[in-house]
Amino acid sequence: MPVQPTPGTPPQAASRQRTNSAQRAELGATIRRLRKERGLTLVQLAQRSDLSHPFLSQLERGLTHPSMPSLHRIARALGTTQQALLASAVRAEPDVTRQAIRVVRCGEGLGVANVGGMARMLGSPQLGVHPVEYRGARTDFGDYYDHPGDEFLYVVDGDVEVDLLTADGRTVHQLAAGDSISYLGGTPHRWRALGDSDRFRLLAVQNATDTPTGTAEPHG
Repeated sequence: MPVQPTPGTPPQAASRQRTNSAQRAELGATIRRLRKERGLTLVQLAQRSDLSHPFLSQLERGLTHPSMPSLHRIARALGTTQQALLASAVRAEPDVTRQAIRVVRCGEGLGVANVGGMARMLGSPQLGVHPVEYRGARTDFGDYYDHPGDEFLYVVDGDVEVDLLTADGRTVHQLAAGDSISYLGGTPHRWRALGDSDRFRLLAVQNATDTPTGTAEPHG
């Protein structure tokens, strides 16, 4: 059941709360549908993703939402991507048209906690690309991430260091605001903030090679 806004909440904030609640429910429903399509129980998904059974149960019922690291584990276990799962939640927004036109205002969009910051889905599930805004303040490298889709990364603000594991070995690239980098799908990657501010704002655009309605096999 969608969460009702707190009495006295301003109309705009109340609308955002209803949308966020609907997005959580849609994300949970997508994960549940994919899990069943893969023939997995909640216990098996918990084992594959190294997440707790109670957390996944609440997630599927729309009672909580995952962090980006947790969503990455779930996506890998289900044979899809974080971005594809996040894009599925956008279907719950009332202003997403059949023409895939979606306006995302500043401060809007599905926000998900990320290590050292936040990630915000900006695209639409009907499009062939998944744009995500990352804001953070982490100065240490976390775990490597990889996904099937090729990715384009643009630095909106701050200075970052991007670490890639390519077929030719490890490469590290220092980027400033206005710089960009792109790499093939399947390339393990991670980034961290540099400079005095220790803050960054990135736009990552990944091509939608894998969707929540696809039939990719889950990782073992």
